[in-house]
Amino acid sequence: MIQFLLNRELRCETALDPNLTVLEYLRRHLGRSGTKEGCASGDCGACTVVVAEPDPAANGARLRYRSLNSCLTFMSALHGKQLITVEDLGQPGHLHGVQQAMADCHGSQCGFCTPGFVMSLFALQKGCAAYDRAQAVDALTGNLCRCTGYRPIIAAAEQACTQRQADSFERHEAETLAALQVIASQGDAGLERSERRCLLPQTLDELAEIYRAQPQARLLAGGTDLALEVTQQHHELPLLIDLGRVAELKCIEFSDTHVEIGAGVALSDCQAVLADEYPDFGALLARFASWQIRNRATLGGNLGNASPIGDTPPLLIALGAELLLRCGAQRRTLALEEFFRDYRVTALAPGELIESIRVPRPVAGQALRAYKVSKRLDDDISAVCAAFNLHLRDGVVSEARIAFGGMAEIPKRARACEQALIGTRGEETAIEHACQALAGEFSPLDDLRASAAYRLWVAQNLLRRCFIELQQPSVATRVYSA
Repeated sequence: MIQFLLNRELRCETALDPNLTVLEYLRRHLGRSGTKEGCASGDCGACTVVVAEPDPAANGARLRYRSLNSCLTFMSALHGKQLITVEDLGQPGHLHGVQQAMADCHGSQCGFCTPGFVMSLFALQKGCAAYDRAQAVDALTGNLCRCTGYRPIIAAAEQACTQRQADSFERHEAETLAALQVIASQGDAGLERSERRCLLPQTLDELAEIYRAQPQARLLAGGTDLALEVTQQHHELPLLIDLGRVAELKCIEFSDTHVEIGAGVALSDCQAVLADEYPDFGALLARFASWQIRNRATLGGNLGNASPIGDTPPLLIALGAELLLRCGAQRRTLALEEFFRDYRVTALAPGELIESIRVPRPVAGQALRAYKVSKRLDDDISAVCAAFNLHLRDGVVSEARIAFGGMAEIPKRARACEQALIGTRGEETAIEHACQALAGEFSPLDDLRASAAYRLWVAQNLLRRCFIELQQPSVATRVYSA
């Protein structure tokens, strides 16, 4: 059984198909047709809903509201949370402030995408202290409109955030928190129907033992990639292990030398932490899909699915990150660059999982540059992702770690390129030598995103750009000082 709040109504579901998405549940089981299906792949935002849960930053004393794509979210993810849909916002005869702003600013024409925009704006309103246009644009990158145009929708965002009034969610916040705490205090949870099951372990020890005993199970973290097997490929997933209740996987710990990030930490939470350590990492994560995706996708999941075009692996490889892996009671550490073995193949043994990721903290003289090249600026997959981690001593490259995504069947270091740069000041001849080294160690593929020739050309130009930036005084502050 799973339990959650649908607005303020307690829902206890005992016999749902574990492969059922929140979108299908709302539309087919509850008849809530306000949430729309546009793409079933997390691209259009028409299915956006908001989930509220106790805010860890406030020790659970208030609610945190986050938007997500209901088409990519399995029902098990709702356990212990409050689900809010567009039907819950207004009261009889009275629109919610966000809805009123969309009406006042003429933010809708055909109306199909409007509920998704409303829910993204609702999450923005709940999470912002004041209106900021850049923040509003960022909040709406995962919502597409074919007919209205975005100017009136941005105007609606401004009105919603500047003319905010207390709503029913604020008035009932204490009641909602109390109800969620009751659910959290209860024990077993899970879903089972026909021959399909979803297990929801509550501790890391429980998870490790279950997965060791049933290595054929599919681990479900954010599910933004896994759910596509159901929504796009129509596969059946007979056994899922949902990691959402395992608090140990959501921890972030700092030491003098490392930041250790639990594998279950959402990318939206990683973004702020890594931006403080490495501004280029934060800037790249800001272009990772949409807020709806980043609120669900996890750092461990982005590594574990072993995509050659994942955005975080090149940066983490360049930084020399390590993985803490666990199988049952046994743990081991592994350099991330040794984790990827072949296309979608990793070094994980049967029943072994990623527990955390250890990211070295910056040191004096270190410079990290990260670049993502894609057809769209926001909410798009990389054609090439490049990371240059250079250590400079009196202007000379003393150490180099360079990695690329989209250039091979796995995220991969450019070792020959690194060697060509060590001991140089980034002179033009040295850079061109390093560019030739790239051509010798990568044979990228032609696909729908880019040709092989384009990818190699871009990779070489990104290397040139990196050194142009390093040699400009205006970006010198991005080289870390003691």
